[in-house]
Amino acid sequence: MLKQIEGSRAVAEAVGLCRPEVICAYPISPQTHIVEGCAELIRAGTIQHCEFINVESEFAALSVAIGASAAGARTYTATASQGLLFMAEAVYNAAGLGLPIVMTIGNRAIGAPINIWNDHSDSMALRDAGWIQLHAETNQEAADLHIQAFKLAERLSTPVMVCMDGFILTHAYERIAMPDQAQVDAFLPSYQPRQVLDPADPYSIGAMVGPEAFMEVRYLAHDKLLQALSVIPEIQQEFKEIFGRESGGLFHRYRLEDAETVVVTMGSLAGTVKDMVDERRADGVRIGVITLCSYRPFPLDALRRALQGAAKVIVLEKSLALGFGGVLATDVRMALHGVDTLVHTVIAGLGGRPITRKSLARLFGRVERGELKDPHFLDLDLDLVRREIDNQRNQITAGPIAENILRDIGPRATKVG
Repeated sequence: MLKQIEGSRAVAEAVGLCRPEVICAYPISPQTHIVEGCAELIRAGTIQHCEFINVESEFAALSVAIGASAAGARTYTATASQGLLFMAEAVYNAAGLGLPIVMTIGNRAIGAPINIWNDHSDSMALRDAGWIQLHAETNQEAADLHIQAFKLAERLSTPVMVCMDGFILTHAYERIAMPDQAQVDAFLPSYQPRQVLDPADPYSIGAMVGPEAFMEVRYLAHDKLLQALSVIPEIQQEFKEIFGRESGGLFHRYRLEDAETVVVTMGSLAGTVKDMVDERRADGVRIGVITLCSYRPFPLDALRRALQGAAKVIVLEKSLALGFGGVLATDVRMALHGVDTLVHTVIAGLGGRPITRKSLARLFGRVERGELKDPHFLDLDLDLVRREIDNQRNQITAGPIAENILRDIGPRATKVG
Protein backbone atom coordinates (compact mmCIF):
# COMPACT_ATOMS: atom_id res chain seq x y z
CA MET A 1 0.00 0.00 0.00
CA LEU A 2 1.35 3.44 -0.97
CA LYS A 3 1.60 5.84 1.97
CA GLN A 4 2.89 9.40 2.32
CA ILE A 5 4.95 8.83 5.42
CA GLU A 6 8.02 9.96 7.32
CA GLY A 7 11.07 7.75 6.85
CA SER A 8 11.33 7.02 10.58
CA ARG A 9 7.67 6.03 10.76
CA ALA A 10 8.05 3.76 7.74
CA VAL A 11 10.93 1.99 9.46
CA ALA A 12 8.92 1.64 12.69
CA GLU A 13 6.02 0.11 10.78
CA ALA A 14 8.32 -2.20 8.82
CA VAL A 15 9.94 -3.38 12.06
CA GLY A 16 6.48 -3.99 13.52
CA LEU A 17 5.53 -6.17 10.57
CA CYS A 18 8.53 -8.39 11.40
CA ARG A 19 6.83 -9.37 14.69
CA PRO A 20 9.59 -8.37 17.14
CA GLU A 21 9.24 -9.66 20.68
CA VAL A 22 11.50 -7.14 22.47
CA ILE A 23 12.28 -3.54 21.50
CA CYS A 24 14.82 -1.69 23.66
CA ALA A 25 14.77 2.09 23.36
CA TYR A 26 16.78 5.13 24.34
CA PRO A 27 16.19 8.40 22.45
CA ILE A 28 18.93 10.18 20.53
CA SER A 29 18.48 12.32 17.42
CA PRO A 30 17.92 11.55 14.62
CA GLN A 31 16.59 8.05 15.38
CA THR A 32 14.15 9.03 18.15
CA HIS A 33 11.08 9.04 15.90
CA ILE A 34 11.72 5.39 15.03
CA VAL A 35 11.52 4.03 18.57
CA GLU A 36 8.71 6.47 19.40
CA GLY A 37 6.82 5.05 16.44
CA CYS A 38 7.44 1.51 17.67
CA ALA A 39 6.15 2.46 21.12
CA GLU A 40 2.98 3.95 19.65
CA LEU A 41 2.34 0.84 17.56
CA ILE A 42 2.79 -1.42 20.58
CA ARG A 43 0.49 0.71 22.73
CA ALA A 44 -2.15 0.71 19.99
CA GLY A 45 -1.95 -3.07 19.73
CA THR A 46 -0.70 -2.97 16.14
CA ILE A 47 2.50 -4.72 17.24
CA GLN A 48 1.41 -7.60 19.46
CA HIS A 49 3.28 -9.88 21.85
CA CYS A 50 6.16 -7.41 22.07
CA GLU A 51 7.75 -5.89 25.18
CA PHE A 52 8.91 -2.28 24.84
CA ILE A 53 11.70 -1.60 27.35
CA ASN A 54 12.74 1.93 28.24
CA VAL A 55 16.35 2.01 29.41
CA GLU A 56 18.67 4.59 30.94
CA SER A 57 21.30 4.78 28.19
CA GLU A 58 22.36 3.52 24.79
CA PHE A 59 24.73 1.05 26.41
CA ALA A 60 21.77 -0.32 28.37
CA ALA A 61 19.65 -0.51 25.22
CA LEU A 62 22.01 -2.90 23.48
CA SER A 63 22.82 -4.75 26.71
CA VAL A 64 19.10 -5.48 27.20
CA ALA A 65 18.87 -6.47 23.53
CA ILE A 66 21.73 -8.94 24.06
CA GLY A 67 19.94 -10.50 27.02
CA ALA A 68 16.61 -10.67 25.19
CA SER A 69 18.17 -12.20 22.07
CA ALA A 70 20.13 -14.73 24.13
CA ALA A 71 16.86 -15.72 25.77
CA GLY A 72 15.37 -16.47 22.35
CA ALA A 73 13.45 -13.29 21.46
CA ARG A 74 13.41 -11.51 18.10
CA THR A 75 15.01 -8.24 19.19
CA TYR A 76 15.35 -4.71 17.81
CA THR A 77 16.85 -1.38 18.84
CA ALA A 78 18.10 1.84 17.24
CA THR A 79 20.70 4.53 17.93
CA ALA A 80 22.94 7.16 16.34
CA SER A 81 26.24 9.01 16.67
CA GLN A 82 27.48 9.29 20.27
CA GLY A 83 24.91 6.69 21.27
CA LEU A 84 26.55 4.08 19.04
CA LEU A 85 29.95 4.87 20.52
CA PHE A 86 28.56 4.66 24.06
CA MET A 87 27.37 1.11 23.36
CA ALA A 88 30.60 0.12 21.58
CA GLU A 89 31.56 -2.60 24.05
CA ALA A 90 28.13 -4.18 23.70
CA VAL A 91 28.31 -3.87 19.90
CA TYR A 92 31.36 -6.13 19.87
CA ASN A 93 29.78 -8.49 22.40
CA ALA A 94 26.59 -8.93 20.37
CA ALA A 95 28.62 -9.93 17.34
CA GLY A 96 30.98 -12.16 19.29
CA LEU A 97 28.01 -14.02 20.77
CA GLY A 98 26.42 -14.47 17.34
CA LEU A 99 23.11 -12.86 18.33
CA PRO A 100 20.74 -11.92 15.44
CA ILE A 101 19.83 -8.42 16.71
CA VAL A 102 18.69 -5.81 14.19
CA MET A 103 19.63 -2.19 14.94
CA THR A 104 18.93 0.97 12.98
CA ILE A 105 21.65 3.62 12.81
CA GLY A 106 20.37 7.12 12.00
CA ASN A 107 23.74 8.22 10.66
CA ARG A 108 25.00 11.40 12.33
CA ALA A 109 28.36 13.09 12.84
CA ILE A 110 30.46 12.43 15.94
CA GLY A 111 31.74 15.24 18.18
CA ALA A 112 33.60 17.13 19.40
CA PRO A 113 32.52 19.64 18.28
CA ILE A 114 28.89 18.64 18.78
CA ASN A 115 27.05 18.26 15.49
CA ILE A 116 23.63 16.70 14.98
CA TRP A 117 23.69 16.61 11.18
CA ASN A 118 24.41 13.72 8.87
CA ASP A 119 27.60 12.02 7.88
CA HIS A 120 28.81 8.42 8.20
CA SER A 121 31.35 8.84 11.01
CA ASP A 122 29.33 6.80 13.53
CA SER A 123 28.76 3.54 11.68
CA MET A 124 32.24 3.76 10.12
CA ALA A 125 33.75 3.88 13.60
CA LEU A 126 32.22 0.45 14.36
CA ARG A 127 32.67 -1.02 10.88
CA ASP A 128 34.92 -3.84 12.07
CA ALA A 129 32.89 -4.87 15.13
CA GLY A 130 31.49 -7.98 13.40
CA TRP A 131 28.05 -6.65 12.43
CA ILE A 132 26.68 -6.77 8.91
CA GLN A 133 26.22 -3.16 7.77
CA LEU A 134 23.58 -2.31 5.17
CA HIS A 135 23.22 1.28 3.91
CA ALA A 136 19.90 2.57 2.55
CA GLU A 137 19.80 4.89 -0.46
CA THR A 138 16.13 5.87 -0.07
CA ASN A 139 13.38 5.62 2.53
CA GLN A 140 11.76 2.88 0.47
CA GLU A 141 14.97 0.90 0.71
CA ALA A 142 15.34 1.71 4.42
CA ALA A 143 11.94 0.15 5.13
CA ASP A 144 12.67 -2.84 2.88
CA LEU A 145 16.12 -3.44 4.34
CA HIS A 146 14.76 -3.87 7.85
CA ILE A 147 12.53 -6.70 6.67
CA GLN A 148 15.49 -8.28 4.91
CA ALA A 149 17.77 -7.63 7.90
CA PHE A 150 15.79 -9.85 10.26
CA LYS A 151 15.93 -12.71 7.77
CA LEU A 152 19.64 -12.19 7.14
CA ALA A 153 20.48 -11.91 10.85
CA GLU A 154 18.55 -15.06 11.73
CA ARG A 155 19.82 -17.12 8.81
CA LEU A 156 23.44 -16.44 9.79
CA SER A 157 22.91 -15.80 13.52
CA THR A 158 24.72 -12.49 13.14
CA PRO A 159 23.63 -8.96 14.14
CA VAL A 160 22.76 -6.45 11.40
CA MET A 161 22.93 -2.65 11.34
CA VAL A 162 20.65 -0.88 8.89
CA CYS A 163 22.14 2.57 8.31
CA MET A 164 20.02 5.44 7.01
CA ASP A 165 21.12 9.06 6.66
CA GLY A 166 20.00 11.11 9.63
CA PHE A 167 17.40 13.81 8.90
CA ILE A 168 17.91 13.48 5.14
CA LEU A 169 16.02 10.19 5.26
CA THR A 170 14.79 9.77 8.84
CA HIS A 171 12.77 13.00 8.82
CA ALA A 172 11.79 13.17 5.14
CA TYR A 173 8.18 12.54 4.12
CA GLU A 174 7.67 10.73 0.84
CA ARG A 175 5.53 8.11 -0.82
CA ILE A 176 6.54 4.60 0.23
CA ALA A 177 5.07 1.22 -0.73
CA MET A 178 4.43 -0.35 2.65
CA PRO A 179 3.96 -4.13 2.65
CA ASP A 180 1.13 -5.90 4.40
CA GLN A 181 1.47 -8.46 7.16
CA ALA A 182 0.75 -11.42 4.88
CA GLN A 183 3.64 -10.47 2.57
CA VAL A 184 6.10 -10.12 5.44
CA ASP A 185 4.94 -13.40 7.00
CA ALA A 186 5.48 -15.14 3.66
CA PHE A 187 9.01 -13.73 3.44
CA LEU A 188 10.14 -13.87 7.08
CA PRO A 189 9.57 -17.16 8.92
CA SER A 190 8.82 -17.30 12.62
CA TYR A 191 11.96 -16.95 14.70
CA GLN A 192 13.75 -20.17 15.56
CA PRO A 193 16.80 -19.15 17.63
CA ARG A 194 19.98 -21.18 17.40
CA GLN A 195 20.81 -20.55 21.04
CA VAL A 196 18.42 -20.08 23.97
CA LEU A 197 19.15 -19.51 27.64
CA ASP A 198 17.04 -22.09 29.44
CA PRO A 199 16.88 -22.37 33.27
CA ALA A 200 16.31 -26.10 32.83
CA ASP A 201 19.57 -26.41 30.91
CA PRO A 202 21.86 -23.66 32.25
CA TYR A 203 25.14 -22.66 30.64
CA SER A 204 27.34 -19.56 30.43
CA ILE A 205 27.79 -17.26 27.46
CA GLY A 206 30.70 -14.93 26.82
CA ALA A 207 33.22 -17.37 28.22
CA MET A 208 36.92 -16.58 28.59
CA VAL A 209 38.93 -17.76 25.56
CA GLY A 210 42.72 -17.68 25.71
CA PRO A 211 45.39 -17.55 23.01
CA GLU A 212 44.95 -21.24 22.25
CA ALA A 213 41.55 -20.65 20.56
CA PHE A 214 40.86 -16.91 20.23
CA MET A 215 42.21 -16.65 16.69
CA GLU A 216 40.00 -19.54 15.55
CA VAL A 217 36.94 -17.92 17.15
CA ARG A 218 37.64 -14.63 15.37
CA TYR A 219 38.28 -16.41 12.08
CA LEU A 220 34.91 -18.13 12.31
CA ALA A 221 33.24 -14.74 12.89
CA HIS A 222 35.07 -13.44 9.81
CA ASP A 223 33.98 -16.46 7.80
CA LYS A 224 30.35 -15.92 8.80
CA LEU A 225 30.43 -12.38 7.39
CA LEU A 226 31.98 -13.69 4.20
CA GLN A 227 29.08 -16.13 3.92
CA ALA A 228 26.79 -13.09 3.90
CA LEU A 229 28.24 -12.06 0.52
CA SER A 230 26.26 -14.91 -1.07
CA VAL A 231 23.28 -14.82 1.31
CA ILE A 232 22.55 -11.10 0.81
CA PRO A 233 21.85 -11.48 -2.95
CA GLU A 234 19.76 -14.59 -2.26
CA ILE A 235 17.60 -12.67 0.20
CA GLN A 236 17.37 -9.76 -2.23
CA GLN A 237 15.98 -12.12 -4.87
CA GLU A 238 13.54 -13.73 -2.42
CA PHE A 239 12.34 -10.25 -1.45
CA LYS A 240 11.82 -9.29 -5.10
CA GLU A 241 9.76 -12.39 -5.77
CA ILE A 242 7.32 -11.61 -2.94
CA PHE A 243 7.28 -7.80 -2.93
CA GLY A 244 7.87 -7.15 -6.62
CA ARG A 245 10.67 -4.58 -6.32
CA GLU A 246 14.44 -4.39 -6.15
CA SER A 247 15.88 -3.46 -2.76
CA GLY A 248 19.09 -4.30 -1.01
CA GLY A 249 21.75 -6.55 -2.44
CA LEU A 250 25.46 -5.83 -2.44
CA PHE A 251 25.27 -2.63 -4.49
CA HIS A 252 23.24 -0.85 -7.14
CA ARG A 253 24.46 -0.06 -10.65
CA TYR A 254 23.41 3.05 -12.56
CA ARG A 255 24.40 3.74 -16.18
CA LEU A 256 27.52 1.60 -15.97
CA GLU A 257 27.32 0.53 -19.61
CA ASP A 258 30.48 1.75 -21.37
CA ALA A 259 31.30 4.03 -18.38
CA GLU A 260 34.88 5.28 -18.36
CA THR A 261 34.39 7.11 -15.05
CA VAL A 262 32.44 5.55 -12.17
CA VAL A 263 31.36 7.28 -8.96
CA VAL A 264 31.23 4.97 -5.93
CA THR A 265 29.18 6.21 -2.99
CA MET A 266 26.74 5.17 -0.22
CA GLY A 267 23.44 6.39 1.15
CA SER A 268 21.10 9.15 0.07
CA LEU A 269 23.85 11.09 -1.71
CA ALA A 270 23.42 8.72 -4.65
CA GLY A 271 20.24 10.51 -5.77
CA THR A 272 22.03 13.82 -6.39
CA VAL A 273 24.95 12.01 -8.00
CA LYS A 274 22.61 10.22 -10.42
CA ASP A 275 21.06 13.52 -11.48
CA MET A 276 24.51 14.89 -12.24
CA VAL A 277 25.48 11.72 -14.11
CA ASP A 278 22.39 12.13 -16.30
CA GLU A 279 23.52 15.68 -17.13
CA ARG A 280 27.06 14.57 -17.96
CA ARG A 281 25.73 11.72 -20.10
CA ALA A 282 23.65 14.26 -22.04
CA ASP A 283 26.91 16.08 -22.74
CA GLY A 284 28.49 12.89 -24.03
CA VAL A 285 30.51 12.02 -20.93
CA ARG A 286 30.67 8.26 -20.26
CA ILE A 287 30.04 8.15 -16.51
CA GLY A 288 28.09 5.89 -14.15
CA VAL A 289 27.38 5.23 -10.47
CA ILE A 290 27.73 2.35 -8.03
CA THR A 291 25.84 2.78 -4.75
CA LEU A 292 27.02 0.37 -2.10
CA CYS A 293 24.36 -1.25 0.06
CA SER A 294 26.49 -3.87 1.83
CA TYR A 295 29.46 -2.11 3.39
CA ARG A 296 30.29 -4.94 5.79
CA PRO A 297 30.94 -7.48 4.48
CA PHE A 298 32.62 -5.48 1.74
CA PRO A 299 31.98 -6.99 -1.71
CA LEU A 300 35.58 -6.94 -2.94
CA ASP A 301 35.26 -9.41 -5.81
CA ALA A 302 31.84 -8.25 -7.03
CA LEU A 303 32.93 -4.60 -6.97
CA ARG A 304 36.13 -5.43 -8.82
CA ARG A 305 34.11 -7.08 -11.59
CA ALA A 306 31.64 -4.20 -11.75
CA LEU A 307 34.46 -1.67 -12.14
CA GLN A 308 36.19 -3.54 -14.96
CA GLY A 309 36.71 -1.19 -17.86
CA ALA A 310 36.59 2.01 -15.80
CA ALA A 311 39.60 4.25 -16.29
CA LYS A 312 38.74 6.48 -13.32
CA VAL A 313 36.84 5.89 -10.09
CA ILE A 314 35.62 8.73 -7.87
CA VAL A 315 34.92 7.57 -4.32
CA LEU A 316 32.55 10.14 -2.86
CA GLU A 317 32.21 9.54 0.88
CA LYS A 318 30.88 11.15 4.05
CA SER A 319 33.65 9.97 6.34
CA LEU A 320 37.28 10.77 7.09
CA ALA A 321 40.03 8.77 8.77
CA LEU A 322 41.96 11.56 10.48
CA GLY A 323 45.62 11.50 9.55
CA PHE A 324 44.98 9.07 6.71
CA GLY A 325 42.15 9.94 4.32
CA GLY A 326 39.10 8.22 2.92
CA VAL A 327 37.66 5.18 4.68
CA LEU A 328 35.49 3.90 1.83
CA ALA A 329 38.16 4.82 -0.72
CA THR A 330 40.64 2.53 1.02
CA ASP A 331 38.27 -0.42 0.61
CA VAL A 332 37.66 0.43 -3.05
CA ARG A 333 41.40 0.59 -3.69
CA MET A 334 41.75 -2.85 -2.11
CA ALA A 335 39.10 -4.16 -4.48
CA LEU A 336 41.08 -2.73 -7.40
CA HIS A 337 44.49 -3.90 -6.21
CA GLY A 338 46.63 -4.73 -9.22
CA VAL A 339 44.23 -3.03 -11.65
CA ASP A 340 45.39 0.01 -13.58
CA THR A 341 42.51 2.24 -12.53
CA LEU A 342 42.90 5.75 -11.10
CA VAL A 343 40.98 6.12 -7.83
CA HIS A 344 40.12 9.58 -6.47
CA THR A 345 39.19 10.10 -2.82
CA VAL A 346 36.61 12.84 -2.32
CA ILE A 347 35.56 13.70 1.23
CA ALA A 348 32.21 15.49 1.27
CA GLY A 349 29.24 16.38 3.43
CA LEU A 350 30.95 16.11 6.82
CA GLY A 351 28.71 17.35 9.60
CA GLY A 352 25.84 17.84 7.19
CA ARG A 353 27.65 20.17 4.75
CA PRO A 354 25.36 20.41 1.68
CA ILE A 355 26.59 18.55 -1.41
CA THR A 356 25.18 20.61 -4.25
CA ARG A 357 24.83 19.89 -7.93
CA LYS A 358 26.98 22.93 -8.62
CA SER A 359 29.79 21.52 -6.47
CA LEU A 360 29.52 18.11 -8.11
CA ALA A 361 29.62 19.68 -11.57
CA ARG A 362 32.88 21.43 -10.68
CA LEU A 363 34.23 18.19 -9.21
CA PHE A 364 33.43 16.10 -12.28
CA GLY A 365 34.92 18.78 -14.53
CA ARG A 366 38.18 18.74 -12.61
CA VAL A 367 38.33 14.95 -12.79
CA GLU A 368 37.75 15.01 -16.54
CA ARG A 369 40.54 17.60 -16.97
CA GLY A 370 42.93 15.64 -14.74
CA GLU A 371 43.18 18.47 -12.20
CA LEU A 372 42.04 16.72 -9.00
CA LYS A 373 44.52 16.19 -6.18
CA ASP A 374 44.02 13.30 -3.79
CA PRO A 375 42.38 13.43 -1.32
CA HIS A 376 39.99 16.19 -2.32
CA PHE A 377 37.76 17.90 0.26
CA LEU A 378 34.62 19.10 -1.49
CA ASP A 379 33.82 22.76 -0.70
CA LEU A 380 36.50 23.04 1.97
CA ASP A 381 37.03 26.72 2.93
CA LEU A 382 40.81 26.81 2.67
CA ASP A 383 41.00 30.50 3.61
CA LEU A 384 39.30 29.76 6.92
CA VAL A 385 41.61 26.80 7.55
CA ARG A 386 44.75 28.84 6.78
CA ARG A 387 43.69 31.66 9.09
CA GLU A 388 43.25 29.22 11.97
CA ILE A 389 46.64 27.60 11.24
CA ASP A 390 48.24 31.06 11.32
CA ASN A 391 46.44 31.91 14.56
CA GLN A 392 47.78 28.76 16.20
CA ARG A 393 51.33 29.54 15.07
CA ASN A 394 51.22 33.12 16.32
CA GLN A 395 49.60 32.55 19.73
CA ILE A 396 51.19 31.05 22.81
CA THR A 397 47.80 29.86 24.03
CA ALA A 398 44.76 29.07 21.96
CA GLY A 399 41.25 27.84 22.64
CA PRO A 400 39.63 24.81 21.03
CA ILE A 401 39.80 24.93 17.23
CA ALA A 402 36.02 24.74 16.81
CA GLU A 403 35.40 27.78 19.00
CA ASN A 404 38.17 29.74 17.25
CA ILE A 405 36.66 29.04 13.85
CA LEU A 406 33.18 29.99 14.98
CA ARG A 407 34.51 33.31 16.24
CA ASP A 408 36.30 33.78 12.93
CA ILE A 409 33.30 33.24 10.69
CA GLY A 410 30.94 35.17 12.97
CA PRO A 411 27.26 35.12 12.03
CA ARG A 412 27.79 34.09 8.41
CA ALA A 413 27.16 30.56 7.24
CA THR A 414 30.02 28.47 5.98
CA LYS A 415 30.44 29.11 2.26
CA VAL A 416 29.31 26.23 0.05
CA GLY A 417 28.25 25.71 -3.54
